[in-house]
Amino acid sequence: MSSVAKRPPKKADGPKVLEPTLVAPRRAAAFYDLEGTLCSTNIVHTYGYFARNQPTFLKSFVKTASTLAQVPFFAIADSYSRKLFNELFYRRYKGESEDRLKLMAEEMFETVVKPGIYEQSYAMVRQSRAAGYVQVLVTGALDLLAEPVARHLGMDVFVANELEYVDGYCTGKIKQPLLAGATKATWMRQYAAENGFDLEQCLAFSDSMSDLPMLTVVGKPSVINPDFRLKQLARQFDWPVLSFA
Repeated sequence: MSSVAKRPPKKADGPKVLEPTLVAPRRAAAFYDLEGTLCSTNIVHTYGYFARNQPTFLKSFVKTASTLAQVPFFAIADSYSRKLFNELFYRRYKGESEDRLKLMAEEMFETVVKPGIYEQSYAMVRQSRAAGYVQVLVTGALDLLAEPVARHLGMDVFVANELEYVDGYCTGKIKQPLLAGATKATWMRQYAAENGFDLEQCLAFSDSMSDLPMLTVVGKPSVINPDFRLKQLARQFDWPVLSFA
């Protein structure tokens, strides 16, 4: 199968499929958000790693300082729309070399992301796999990060955002459609339909109110370390509220 992550939700394309780890046919999936759900890191942490490891000290200082100065602005954008936040934040990758980003991705995973994966995440994935669910990572993070995480956790499939490159350098744009909020749910519906899954029997896990669409599209949603609004909503609907650390 293809080794390149695909963009949702195009009919001719599909998600990144990892080496199969289960043989028996299954009719339901467990869909996971990544950042804040399975791990404590987010896209600011991962970009920070790239920013701090520029070819020269001056470039590292400028990129890091610029990012820190705009954190309040990004926080406001995120509170308004996760899609808008992603579009704005990923512009910071403009001019970065595709080869350099890919080369550093595995090191970034080992240094920044892997230590932040919750211990409970490993147990949750093992348990849902043992129960027969296909393991699917659905994240607005970059595919550079999603692939090593998916392999490490033993996911069957992942789908993530991809940076756009021209002549080997990032344009600061994301290949459309950008995966966030409602587009996650759209992709999940298509994936379930194409694979014969009953969404009422599927699981979904997230930490953020921005992922309400992906939680409501399945029959068995759960929230992990939820933000205030999502926690209140989860209580109203009697959704499981999990605390990971």
